[in-house]
Amino acid sequence: MSSVSIGSLQHHSLRENPKYSPKSKAFKPCSLNCSPRTQTQAKLFFHSRRFCNFFRAPKHSHVVVVKAASTTETAVVQTSESADLLFKETFPLKRTDTSVKREGNEVHKKLKIVEGKIFVRLDQVKNSQIWQLTVGCNLPGEWILHWGVSYVGDVGSEWDQPPTQMRPPGSIPIKDYAIETPMKKSSSSGGDGFHEVKIDLSPNSAIAAINFVLKDGETGAWYQHRGRDFKVPLVDYVQGDEPDGNIAGEKRGFGIWPGAFGQLSSWILKGEVLTTTGPDGSTNSGDPKQEKTDLPGDVVIHWGVCLDGAKKWEIPSAPYPPETIAFKDKALRTRLQPKEGGDGCWGSFTVEEGLEGFLFVLKLNEKTWLNCMGNDFYIPLSSSTLSARSTQTLSGGTQIPEKNAKENQEGSISTYTSGIINEIRNLVGDISSEKSQKTKSKEVQESILREIEKLAAEAYSIFRSSVPTFTEEAVLESEEQKVPVKICPGTGTGFEILCQGFNWESHKSGRWFMELKEKAAELSSIGFTVIWLPPPTESISPEGYMPRDLYNLNSRYGNIDQLKEVVKKFHEVGIKVLGDAVLNHRCAHSKNQNGVWNIFGGRLNWDDRAVVADDPHFQGRGNKSSGDNFHAAPNIDHSQEFVRKDLKEWLCWLRKEIGYDGWRLDFVRGFWGGYVKDYIDASEPLFAVGEYWDSLSYTYGEMDHNQDAHRQRIVDWINATNGTAGAFDVTTKGILHAALERCEYWRLSDSKGKPPGVVGWWPSRAVTFIENHDTGSTQGHWRFPGGKEMQGYAYILTHPGTPTVFYDHIFSHYRPEIEALISIRNRNKIHCRSIVKITKAERDVYAAIVDEKVAVKIGPGHYEPPSGQQKWSSAYEGKDFKVWESS
Repeated sequence: MSSVSIGSLQHHSLRENPKYSPKSKAFKPCSLNCSPRTQTQAKLFFHSRRFCNFFRAPKHSHVVVVKAASTTETAVVQTSESADLLFKETFPLKRTDTSVKREGNEVHKKLKIVEGKIFVRLDQVKNSQIWQLTVGCNLPGEWILHWGVSYVGDVGSEWDQPPTQMRPPGSIPIKDYAIETPMKKSSSSGGDGFHEVKIDLSPNSAIAAINFVLKDGETGAWYQHRGRDFKVPLVDYVQGDEPDGNIAGEKRGFGIWPGAFGQLSSWILKGEVLTTTGPDGSTNSGDPKQEKTDLPGDVVIHWGVCLDGAKKWEIPSAPYPPETIAFKDKALRTRLQPKEGGDGCWGSFTVEEGLEGFLFVLKLNEKTWLNCMGNDFYIPLSSSTLSARSTQTLSGGTQIPEKNAKENQEGSISTYTSGIINEIRNLVGDISSEKSQKTKSKEVQESILREIEKLAAEAYSIFRSSVPTFTEEAVLESEEQKVPVKICPGTGTGFEILCQGFNWESHKSGRWFMELKEKAAELSSIGFTVIWLPPPTESISPEGYMPRDLYNLNSRYGNIDQLKEVVKKFHEVGIKVLGDAVLNHRCAHSKNQNGVWNIFGGRLNWDDRAVVADDPHFQGRGNKSSGDNFHAAPNIDHSQEFVRKDLKEWLCWLRKEIGYDGWRLDFVRGFWGGYVKDYIDASEPLFAVGEYWDSLSYTYGEMDHNQDAHRQRIVDWINATNGTAGAFDVTTKGILHAALERCEYWRLSDSKGKPPGVVGWWPSRAVTFIENHDTGSTQGHWRFPGGKEMQGYAYILTHPGTPTVFYDHIFSHYRPEIEALISIRNRNKIHCRSIVKITKAERDVYAAIVDEKVAVKIGPGHYEPPSGQQKWSSAYEGKDFKVWESS
């Protein structure tokens, strides 16, 4: 357990405790001084992340200031101007229009930059307590205001939907965080080009700010202010003897006000010292000799923890300090206890190990919050590294000190990793058992999965770091050493980069295997380690996915000898080969007595007992299907022992006769994953991946943000295989579609700040891709958003999981960019279990840091990796994506 202590808060003493060491497992107390001062009645807002600091100023002293905040993620409109007109401001707007001109039979397109303005105006309705916010645009088009509100006391940067009475007619809710309101032509502008939206609001509401972006309904493009959301902070009218009027100022400092306001000043955290800005603009850097600046009232700490570098608030596990209550299921509130003698207050907080940080803001009264330059206070907790965990007991008490891990590889390492592997096996068996599926909740299963992944990653890290004689270069030196060490069959080394070696039209040449053989050295030089070949068997359909005689390997792609040649060639250049195994269905050779095609010939001369009984098209006499039926051909009943025996023999024959190293398994949704485990245990592939493809979750035609149910179905199938195979991460592909097509990059972070696909739950089993022979090529069943392909590759080639590149893309104009990204991945040794920390997931930009080695951003928005001890250098960039490497 870790302990965080919040003590007296004074401006000169907030600093990191020098006793804290990031390498230690426990967090030493950190002091914050806070003494009461009853004479000050200022109402000062310190909101987390997005909020500015507000004061009310005398009437008729309104000022308009517009700047991009340096310490927040939004552009801030700061107010105002006369009794009725509170403020107004304009912002430049540029749009690229396309004009079409026809000359005879030729069509010429010309791009033109059109400039206009966005107008923001806040008025007070005469003889009323109502304010009216007007947002307008002077360019013609189909404009939509995408907006939301921030409430006083909110934690984090999320938007909320405004109350119903505040929404203009025609507004449409977007999930639970925003509203889209069509902008209408202005009746008072005197022209057709001006569009606007008017929003009525009450100054007495709890709304602290209105956030918005402008959306072009015709093109789907978003317009922001310097890559950030527009933000209009509002001031709450208060009663009593406080100053009258309003003013908003983000960095003006509060020493400009006489009396109590001057004594409060503005708090700024610089390095390890909390400083103040005085009335003359000078700073007090925390010299103990300086006079203390005390804060008023009882202090409540609004606190939580974060699990990773995304700093997303989470409620920690109990126990909690006295006088602690939950707030909106997002944070905890604890009243700090007065110190002996009445000078200040303090609190002590105990949190579990393994957390990334402790987050908090201070609430001085109902309207007064204190934070750090618009951001939450953040105390980093110790990270769990291999060296820090080297003496931790795992797997029935087996221990391995760091020294032994280096000096006694054959003894302690094997004992330690064996203990981890046994624990993994127990956990996998627990979660995949039928009894477990019925009795365990989803949360418990997810917890087990996380523990499995953590243990597997630790075992793999130990192997990689502690056995230097088994480097990748050494493994390739001799034929007998080519098989990499693996924890279980089918999962590979973790460093695979997969190339799909065909498309939907490849069979038409009649000699595809020979054409591919000529490209083997080229593909190896690019950096691919695995290639996926098309189905090799005789097939009713030329593409190979309607197989008939499984032992007949004369296909439209080439004959059996050519297949052996191409596999041998890929092995010579260091690339493993996956065979495309169609196990779910098989086409029959003849009809039964009822005229139904369900009798098979060739070496595997099955009868209708091999066909499932619940597919009415083929009148099988087997058992009911263990999955979804594929109605175009007889579905094989894998519950039959003779079927499983024959298929295992066939797969082992392919491994020995052809030299396949692993499998791509077609349509695995059609049969239980437990049968797949049986086939993998028998054939012992180095790598295996299943195609489990079904529809994502949609509501009224719009993709849901939460796709947990979809990725859970894929994870359930992987569980059923006992983790012996991976699966294509269809969830990630679908989310990338929506994020890139609609400029909604916030979709790339789930509710816990993790990648939202299978790669966020079980990365070592997630095979990521953006296109294949079904989705792209000439089929185009689910084509990736056009022109956004490289953003997709920038994502999957820098993130954990096993990335796949489509053949059509590598042999196209995308090749140089794909080569650069593969080079970056290999150079930094990014692998399937790499750690990803999402640092930004907003409307127009997504960014993450992987293994603290690589930073990547996709989307048109702005992002730069955080500066500090770690230096970043640009490694590669293209249209709407950029990658950095740690120097």
